[in-house]
Amino acid sequence: MEEVKSGVVKHILLAKFKDGISEEQIQEYIKGYANLVNLVPTMKAFRWGKDVSIENAHQGFTHVFESTFESTEGIAEYLPHPDHVEFSKILLPQQEKALVVDYKPTAVQL
Repeated sequence: MEEVKSGVVKHILLAKFKDGISEEQIQEYIKGYANLVNLVPTMKAFRWGKDVSIENAHQGFTHVFESTFESTEGIAEYLPHPDHVEFSKILLPQQEKALVVDYKPTAVQL
């Protein structure tokens, strides 16, 4: 099946920050991540949240970061964008582990 490149795409980063990083520092990283919406034209929205699950299935991941793009091409332009690359050099070393998934949201019609 041929991949459809147009349509909204979500870029999800699950992160576990290293021990010793304060909540204040994490808040600064979140502000920097959110500011990429103002710097990278293809990034249309940013949301984040902290794990609140009672299932204890998070595998150590504590934070979720969601970026919205209009297409897979938008993500392809975002990844090498100088502002994203520079921010990644700041954020990624602060993480003990990370997982990235890109997906196209699909509504279920019953």
